[in-house]
Amino acid sequence: MPRAALHNLMQIILHQPRLSRTRERELLKKLRNGDKSAAQELVTSHLRFVLHIARRYKSHGHPLAELIQEGTVGLMEALKRFNPDKGTRLSTYAMWWIRAAIQDYVIRSRSLVKIGTTAAQKSLFLNIRRRMAERPWEESLPEELARFLATRFNTSVTDVVKFARRIRRPDQSLDFPAGQDGSATFVDQVIDDRPTPEDTLIKDRDSRYWRDRLVSALSSLPPRESFIIRRRFLADRTPSRADLGAELGLSKERVRQLEVRALAKLKGLLQPLREHAEAAGQSLPGKPPRIA
Repeated sequence: MPRAALHNLMQIILHQPRLSRTRERELLKKLRNGDKSAAQELVTSHLRFVLHIARRYKSHGHPLAELIQEGTVGLMEALKRFNPDKGTRLSTYAMWWIRAAIQDYVIRSRSLVKIGTTAAQKSLFLNIRRRMAERPWEESLPEELARFLATRFNTSVTDVVKFARRIRRPDQSLDFPAGQDGSATFVDQVIDDRPTPEDTLIKDRDSRYWRDRLVSALSSLPPRESFIIRRRFLADRTPSRADLGAELGLSKERVRQLEVRALAKLKGLLQPLREHAEAAGQSLPGKPPRIA
């Protein structure tokens, strides 16, 4: 907002008349009955309190107009919740909501990543920000100050230092140069070489396809040949031909012959599918898929 416009806004706010207790109760009664003009007068008459609180947070680097806007949101929320039967003035009740709205805005605007979630963390954030403006440091929070804040907010010194480090370093664009020569950006350093979810999904789908085809091809083999192929190529531990021969009551040479013959049959059954998959650009398994 231009300075002249901000000055005019402040003059308008400061010239709003204060409400007496009687007038305030009259307007609140009208508001309960649905009179929107009463809400407008209540809000405008309390904008001086919004301005007073907003000025305290100028050191956080936000335009005063934005702080006033956020504080007005808090004022309107207070007006919705205010119960005049408690005997409290609206200004007293609204100050907490105005301050909370402005504080939330200050913290929320600091980073795209949420910094403070609990009331203690928000209070710690504001304390550190205020002390940064009063007593800036280069690399880290002074140890004496970190110990003081840790004791006050019932946390560890390490957590306070980490929190201060996050506050001190604002967000930066991933397109910001990462090196001194400006040849690389931050986004160049966060490239993930792992397969994308789409690639993983395609690979899983193709793996299931070839597993089903292999199961179908194995089922067409004679029982002994199917048994040999499963044990020799699809098991976690590969037995020797001699061991398989002992199980089947065959010689080592006979097991080899059955293995060669079974592999030739499988190649004849699967080769056309492989050629079709290659022509279609479908991914092929680098090793035989596991069969449950």
